[in-house]
Amino acid sequence: MDMQADPARDAVVLELRRLDPGAQSTGQVLRDTFDQLYDGVRTQRYRWDQLFKTEKTHFGTLIEINLQRQFKYADGRKLDYSISGHEVDAKYSQSVGGWMLPPEAVGELCMVITASDARSKFSLGVVRASENLLNGGSNRDAKRTLSAAGRSAIKWLQKDADLPPNTLLQMPAEDVTAVLAAGAGTSRVSELFRRTVGQVVGRAAVATAAAQLDVTRRVRGGQSGSRDPLASEGIVILGGAYDWQRDAARQLGLPVPRRTEYVAGYVSPPSAGGNGRVAHGPTGILLSAATAETRKGFSPAWYGERRGRA
Repeated sequence: MDMQADPARDAVVLELRRLDPGAQSTGQVLRDTFDQLYDGVRTQRYRWDQLFKTEKTHFGTLIEINLQRQFKYADGRKLDYSISGHEVDAKYSQSVGGWMLPPEAVGELCMVITASDARSKFSLGVVRASENLLNGGSNRDAKRTLSAAGRSAIKWLQKDADLPPNTLLQMPAEDVTAVLAAGAGTSRVSELFRRTVGQVVGRAAVATAAAQLDVTRRVRGGQSGSRDPLASEGIVILGGAYDWQRDAARQLGLPVPRRTEYVAGYVSPPSAGGNGRVAHGPTGILLSAATAETRKGFSPAWYGERRGRA
Protein backbone atom coordinates (compact mmCIF):
# COMPACT_ATOMS: atom_id res chain seq x y z
CA MET A 1 0.00 0.00 0.00
CA ASP A 2 1.13 3.59 -0.63
CA MET A 3 2.06 5.48 2.50
CA GLN A 4 0.19 8.67 3.24
CA ALA A 5 2.26 11.84 3.16
CA ASP A 6 3.53 12.69 6.64
CA PRO A 7 6.23 15.41 6.68
CA ALA A 8 6.76 15.05 10.45
CA ARG A 9 7.35 11.31 10.16
CA ASP A 10 9.72 11.85 7.26
CA ALA A 11 11.64 14.51 9.21
CA VAL A 12 12.10 12.10 12.13
CA VAL A 13 13.24 9.31 9.79
CA LEU A 14 15.72 11.68 8.15
CA GLU A 15 17.16 12.70 11.53
CA LEU A 16 17.48 9.10 12.71
CA ARG A 17 19.37 8.25 9.53
CA ARG A 18 21.64 11.25 10.01
CA LEU A 19 22.43 10.24 13.58
CA ASP A 20 23.10 6.59 12.74
CA PRO A 21 23.47 6.08 8.95
CA GLY A 22 24.10 2.33 9.02
CA ALA A 23 22.28 1.71 12.33
CA GLN A 24 25.42 0.10 13.76
CA SER A 25 25.18 2.21 16.91
CA THR A 26 21.52 1.25 17.35
CA GLY A 27 22.46 -2.42 17.01
CA GLN A 28 25.21 -2.00 19.59
CA VAL A 29 22.80 -0.31 22.02
CA LEU A 30 20.46 -3.27 21.68
CA ARG A 31 23.35 -5.72 22.16
CA ASP A 32 24.53 -3.86 25.25
CA THR A 33 21.01 -3.74 26.68
CA PHE A 34 20.56 -7.49 26.34
CA ASP A 35 23.91 -7.97 28.09
CA GLN A 36 23.03 -5.41 30.77
CA LEU A 37 19.91 -7.38 31.62
CA TYR A 38 21.64 -10.77 31.55
CA ASP A 39 24.26 -9.38 33.98
CA GLY A 40 26.52 -12.31 33.15
CA VAL A 41 29.37 -11.12 35.38
CA ARG A 42 27.27 -11.81 38.47
CA THR A 43 24.78 -14.38 37.18
CA GLN A 44 26.52 -16.17 34.25
CA ARG A 45 23.26 -15.83 32.32
CA TYR A 46 23.36 -15.28 28.57
CA ARG A 47 19.88 -16.27 27.27
CA TRP A 48 16.51 -14.54 27.22
CA ASP A 49 14.77 -17.59 28.72
CA GLN A 50 17.02 -17.33 31.77
CA LEU A 51 15.51 -13.97 32.75
CA PHE A 52 12.71 -13.42 35.25
CA LYS A 53 9.39 -12.17 33.91
CA THR A 54 9.88 -8.82 35.64
CA GLU A 55 13.27 -8.42 33.97
CA LYS A 56 11.81 -9.10 30.53
CA THR A 57 9.17 -6.45 31.16
CA HIS A 58 11.91 -3.97 32.09
CA PHE A 59 13.79 -4.49 28.81
CA GLY A 60 11.71 -1.99 26.83
CA THR A 61 12.33 0.74 29.40
CA LEU A 62 16.08 0.07 29.33
CA ILE A 63 16.07 0.32 25.52
CA GLU A 64 14.34 3.72 25.68
CA ILE A 65 16.85 4.98 28.25
CA ASN A 66 19.93 3.65 26.47
CA LEU A 67 18.89 4.95 23.05
CA GLN A 68 18.35 8.41 24.52
CA ARG A 69 21.77 8.31 26.19
CA GLN A 70 23.43 7.24 22.93
CA PHE A 71 21.76 9.72 20.60
CA LYS A 72 20.99 12.57 23.03
CA TYR A 73 17.32 12.80 22.06
CA ALA A 74 15.56 15.68 23.81
CA ASP A 75 12.78 14.83 26.26
CA GLY A 76 9.30 15.03 24.83
CA ARG A 77 6.64 17.05 26.63
CA LYS A 78 4.02 14.35 26.19
CA LEU A 79 5.91 11.31 24.89
CA ASP A 80 9.40 9.82 25.35
CA TYR A 81 11.43 11.95 22.94
CA SER A 82 11.42 15.10 20.88
CA ILE A 83 13.18 14.47 17.55
CA SER A 84 13.46 17.28 15.00
CA GLY A 85 10.83 19.10 17.03
CA HIS A 86 8.30 16.25 16.90
CA GLU A 87 6.98 14.14 19.75
CA VAL A 88 7.98 10.47 19.43
CA ASP A 89 7.05 7.51 21.61
CA ALA A 90 9.53 4.59 21.71
CA LYS A 91 8.14 1.07 21.81
CA TYR A 92 9.96 -2.28 21.93
CA SER A 93 8.57 -5.74 21.26
CA GLN A 94 10.15 -9.13 20.73
CA SER A 95 8.10 -9.49 17.53
CA VAL A 96 6.77 -7.25 14.77
CA GLY A 97 3.26 -6.11 15.69
CA GLY A 98 3.60 -6.72 19.41
CA TRP A 99 4.08 -3.08 20.41
CA MET A 100 1.58 -1.96 23.05
CA LEU A 101 0.63 1.65 22.35
CA PRO A 102 -0.86 3.72 25.20
CA PRO A 103 -3.78 6.15 24.73
CA GLU A 104 -1.44 9.16 24.69
CA ALA A 105 0.37 7.72 21.64
CA VAL A 106 -2.77 7.54 19.47
CA GLY A 107 -2.34 9.90 16.55
CA GLU A 108 1.34 10.42 17.42
CA LEU A 109 4.62 9.23 15.93
CA CYS A 110 6.06 6.01 17.35
CA MET A 111 9.56 4.59 17.00
CA VAL A 112 8.97 0.83 16.87
CA ILE A 113 11.80 -1.58 17.62
CA THR A 114 12.16 -5.35 17.62
CA ALA A 115 15.22 -7.45 18.42
CA SER A 116 15.82 -11.18 18.56
CA ASP A 117 18.95 -12.30 20.35
CA ALA A 118 18.42 -15.86 19.15
CA ARG A 119 18.35 -14.78 15.48
CA SER A 120 20.83 -11.88 15.90
CA LYS A 121 18.43 -9.57 14.04
CA PHE A 122 16.75 -6.25 14.81
CA SER A 123 14.32 -3.88 13.11
CA LEU A 124 13.67 -0.16 13.57
CA GLY A 125 10.88 1.91 12.05
CA VAL A 126 8.65 4.94 12.49
CA VAL A 127 4.86 4.99 12.16
CA ARG A 128 2.06 7.36 13.04
CA ALA A 129 -0.36 5.51 15.31
CA SER A 130 -3.50 6.88 13.67
CA GLU A 131 -6.84 5.65 14.97
CA ASN A 132 -7.61 3.92 11.69
CA LEU A 133 -4.34 1.94 11.90
CA LEU A 134 -5.00 0.43 15.34
CA ASN A 135 -6.79 -2.75 16.35
CA GLY A 136 -10.03 -2.22 18.21
CA GLY A 137 -9.29 -4.31 21.31
CA SER A 138 -7.13 -3.13 24.19
CA ASN A 139 -5.66 -4.50 27.41
CA ARG A 140 -6.62 -3.36 30.91
CA ASP A 141 -4.30 -0.35 30.54
CA ALA A 142 -6.16 0.66 27.35
CA LYS A 143 -3.06 -0.09 25.27
CA ARG A 144 -3.62 -1.15 21.69
CA THR A 145 -1.65 -2.71 18.84
CA LEU A 146 -1.15 -1.81 15.19
CA SER A 147 -3.50 -3.47 12.73
CA ALA A 148 -2.23 -5.16 9.57
CA ALA A 149 -2.69 -1.82 7.80
CA GLY A 150 -0.76 -0.13 10.60
CA ARG A 151 2.13 -2.55 10.29
CA SER A 152 2.20 -1.93 6.54
CA ALA A 153 2.40 1.81 7.21
CA ILE A 154 5.68 1.54 9.14
CA LYS A 155 8.56 3.36 7.47
CA TRP A 156 11.45 1.03 8.17
CA LEU A 157 14.96 2.34 8.68
CA GLN A 158 16.20 -1.22 9.24
CA LYS A 159 14.37 -4.50 8.73
CA ASP A 160 16.03 -7.67 10.00
CA ALA A 161 19.40 -5.94 10.25
CA ASP A 162 22.29 -7.77 11.88
CA LEU A 163 22.46 -7.53 15.66
CA PRO A 164 25.96 -7.95 17.10
CA PRO A 165 25.99 -11.64 17.99
CA ASN A 166 25.66 -13.19 21.41
CA THR A 167 28.77 -15.36 21.45
CA LEU A 168 27.72 -17.78 24.18
CA LEU A 169 24.22 -18.19 22.75
CA GLN A 170 25.63 -19.22 19.38
CA MET A 171 28.03 -21.78 20.82
CA PRO A 172 27.05 -25.44 21.27
CA ALA A 173 25.66 -26.00 24.76
CA GLU A 174 28.43 -28.47 25.61
CA ASP A 175 31.05 -25.84 24.74
CA VAL A 176 29.44 -23.27 27.02
CA THR A 177 29.33 -25.83 29.83
CA ALA A 178 33.02 -26.59 29.30
CA VAL A 179 33.92 -22.89 29.37
CA LEU A 180 32.03 -22.14 32.57
CA ALA A 181 33.46 -25.25 34.26
CA ALA A 182 37.08 -24.62 33.27
CA GLY A 183 38.27 -23.36 36.65
CA ALA A 184 39.35 -19.85 37.61
CA GLY A 185 38.61 -16.74 35.57
CA THR A 186 41.65 -16.82 33.29
CA SER A 187 41.19 -20.53 32.62
CA ARG A 188 37.55 -19.96 31.63
CA VAL A 189 38.50 -17.10 29.28
CA SER A 190 41.25 -19.23 27.71
CA GLU A 191 38.77 -22.06 27.15
CA LEU A 192 36.33 -19.58 25.58
CA PHE A 193 38.91 -18.50 22.99
CA ARG A 194 40.01 -22.10 22.34
CA ARG A 195 36.43 -22.97 21.41
CA THR A 196 35.73 -19.85 19.31
CA VAL A 197 38.81 -19.67 17.06
CA GLY A 198 37.96 -17.72 13.93
CA GLN A 199 34.78 -16.22 15.43
CA VAL A 200 34.17 -12.74 16.77
CA VAL A 201 33.76 -12.84 20.57
CA GLY A 202 31.84 -10.06 22.30
CA ARG A 203 33.09 -8.33 25.42
CA ALA A 204 30.06 -9.56 27.38
CA ALA A 205 30.96 -13.20 26.67
CA VAL A 206 34.46 -12.62 28.02
CA ALA A 207 33.05 -10.84 31.08
CA THR A 208 30.60 -13.68 31.71
CA ALA A 209 33.32 -16.30 31.41
CA ALA A 210 35.69 -14.29 33.61
CA ALA A 211 32.97 -13.28 36.11
CA GLN A 212 34.73 -9.93 36.06
CA LEU A 213 33.95 -6.54 34.50
CA ASP A 214 37.62 -5.75 33.77
CA VAL A 215 37.86 -8.19 30.90
CA THR A 216 41.16 -6.75 29.65
CA ARG A 217 42.87 -8.16 32.73
CA ARG A 218 41.82 -11.68 31.71
CA VAL A 219 42.82 -11.24 28.07
CA ARG A 220 46.09 -9.31 28.12
CA GLY A 221 49.55 -10.78 28.53
CA GLY A 222 51.18 -11.73 31.80
CA GLN A 223 50.34 -14.25 34.49
CA SER A 224 46.74 -13.06 34.91
CA GLY A 225 45.77 -13.11 31.23
CA SER A 226 45.02 -15.63 28.49
CA ARG A 227 47.40 -14.35 25.82
CA ASP A 228 50.55 -15.96 27.21
CA PRO A 229 49.22 -19.51 27.78
CA LEU A 230 47.39 -19.50 24.44
CA ALA A 231 50.51 -18.23 22.65
CA SER A 232 52.20 -21.48 23.68
CA GLU A 233 49.34 -23.31 21.91
CA GLY A 234 49.62 -21.30 18.69
CA ILE A 235 46.54 -19.16 19.34
CA VAL A 236 46.67 -15.37 19.02
CA ILE A 237 44.02 -13.07 20.56
CA LEU A 238 43.31 -9.75 18.84
CA GLY A 239 41.09 -6.95 20.15
CA GLY A 240 39.12 -4.36 18.23
CA ALA A 241 40.15 -1.47 20.45
CA TYR A 242 43.49 -1.00 18.66
CA ASP A 243 44.15 -0.33 14.98
CA TRP A 244 47.24 -2.56 14.83
CA GLN A 245 45.31 -5.54 16.18
CA ARG A 246 42.48 -5.00 13.68
CA ASP A 247 45.13 -4.80 10.95
CA ALA A 248 46.64 -8.07 12.18
CA ALA A 249 43.22 -9.74 12.00
CA ARG A 250 42.89 -8.64 8.37
CA GLN A 251 46.40 -9.84 7.57
CA LEU A 252 45.64 -13.27 9.04
CA GLY A 253 42.32 -13.56 7.19
CA LEU A 254 40.29 -13.41 10.40
CA PRO A 255 37.03 -11.53 11.01
CA VAL A 256 37.88 -7.97 12.07
CA PRO A 257 36.61 -7.28 15.61
CA ARG A 258 34.85 -4.04 16.46
CA ARG A 259 35.74 -1.85 19.43
CA THR A 260 34.23 -4.13 22.09
CA GLU A 261 35.08 -7.44 20.43
CA TYR A 262 37.92 -9.94 20.14
CA VAL A 263 38.93 -12.66 17.72
CA ALA A 264 41.30 -15.60 18.18
CA GLY A 265 43.19 -17.35 15.40
CA TYR A 266 45.58 -20.22 14.83
CA VAL A 267 49.11 -19.05 14.00
CA SER A 268 52.72 -20.15 13.82
CA PRO A 269 56.09 -18.49 13.34
CA PRO A 270 56.67 -17.91 9.61
CA SER A 271 57.96 -20.86 7.63
CA ALA A 272 58.77 -21.56 3.99
CA GLY A 273 55.60 -23.61 3.58
CA GLY A 274 53.19 -21.01 4.95
CA ASN A 275 50.00 -19.89 3.20
CA GLY A 276 51.24 -16.35 2.62
CA ARG A 277 49.08 -14.65 5.28
CA VAL A 278 51.45 -12.89 7.67
CA ALA A 279 50.68 -10.47 10.52
CA HIS A 280 53.13 -7.86 11.70
CA GLY A 281 53.43 -7.28 15.43
CA PRO A 282 54.27 -3.80 16.77
CA THR A 283 57.95 -4.76 17.17
CA GLY A 284 58.24 -6.20 13.65
CA ILE A 285 57.96 -9.86 14.68
CA LEU A 286 55.87 -11.86 12.20
CA LEU A 287 53.19 -14.52 12.63
CA SER A 288 51.74 -16.69 9.88
CA ALA A 289 48.14 -17.88 9.65
CA ALA A 290 47.82 -21.58 10.43
CA THR A 291 45.27 -24.31 10.96
CA ALA A 292 44.46 -26.42 14.01
CA GLU A 293 46.89 -29.02 12.63
CA THR A 294 49.75 -26.68 11.63
CA ARG A 295 49.68 -24.15 14.47
CA LYS A 296 52.77 -23.75 16.64
CA GLY A 297 53.55 -21.84 19.77
CA PHE A 298 55.03 -18.36 19.49
CA SER A 299 56.64 -15.87 21.82
CA PRO A 300 54.24 -13.44 23.56
CA ALA A 301 56.86 -10.82 22.66
CA TRP A 302 54.97 -10.63 19.35
CA TYR A 303 52.48 -8.37 21.16
CA GLY A 304 55.37 -6.02 21.99
CA GLU A 305 55.17 -3.41 24.71
CA ARG A 306 51.43 -3.36 24.12
CA ARG A 307 51.00 -6.99 25.18
CA GLY A 308 49.51 -5.70 28.45
CA ARG A 309 46.71 -4.01 26.50
CA ALA A 310 43.65 -5.86 25.31
